[in-house]
Amino acid sequence: MNVLNRYENRVYSQNGEDGIIEEIFSRIGTANRYCVEFGVGDGSECLIKNLVTQHGWSGLAMEGDLNSCNKMSADYVAYPQLIIKNELITRENIAQLFADNDVPKEFDLLSIDIDGNDYWVWQALFAYSPRLIVIEYNAAYPPPQKMVIAYQADFKWGGTSYFGASLSSLAILGRRLGYALVGTDSKGVNAFFLRRDLLHQSGFPELTPEQAYHAPRYGANEGGHPHQSGPYLEI
Repeated sequence: MNVLNRYENRVYSQNGEDGIIEEIFSRIGTANRYCVEFGVGDGSECLIKNLVTQHGWSGLAMEGDLNSCNKMSADYVAYPQLIIKNELITRENIAQLFADNDVPKEFDLLSIDIDGNDYWVWQALFAYSPRLIVIEYNAAYPPPQKMVIAYQADFKWGGTSYFGASLSSLAILGRRLGYALVGTDSKGVNAFFLRRDLLHQSGFPELTPEQAYHAPRYGANEGGHPHQSGPYLEI
């Protein structure tokens, strides 16, 4: 358990991320109360739902499945400040999608959860500097293992352990982009990266992947997803 976990509280999120996000912003404040999440599903358990529906934030939500996107659009009709788009996210199109939807260069929260090319998409957003980034990590590869799946623009997750990137690989990318790892949720799903210039103000320590890591507690296969091998990079 790391310091962040004492603040876990589930309002709409799957694993208590809502409480962590609220605590972080209570400490660092907000720039524009703007959030972006892609891989939102139907919007019922996404990380931005609490911010948009309970705290009046605005932002952008993108989802690749049309039926899920249509359901979210219907459910969020009372929150026109959230733009909802049906988009298949790739590292080639993500920066242009941000530009097309007028995402500010600096905003408050970015949530990345596309069950596959998360690392590559974050890498492609180097021109943007959200204050807090929440990104799914692959807990089947504990620190210090480095693992990033080989990039495939049309990758579709098959419900196995072959997806995304290990916490160690994400931490290395985060440092390169100016972010500090401050923790993970206790189910071993999401990692929290704070922009480095806000670290002191937050009062949260920067953690090593070993300190932040939680083993998977979300699947039927010994706590994780069924194992599958595939091409990956040790970066």
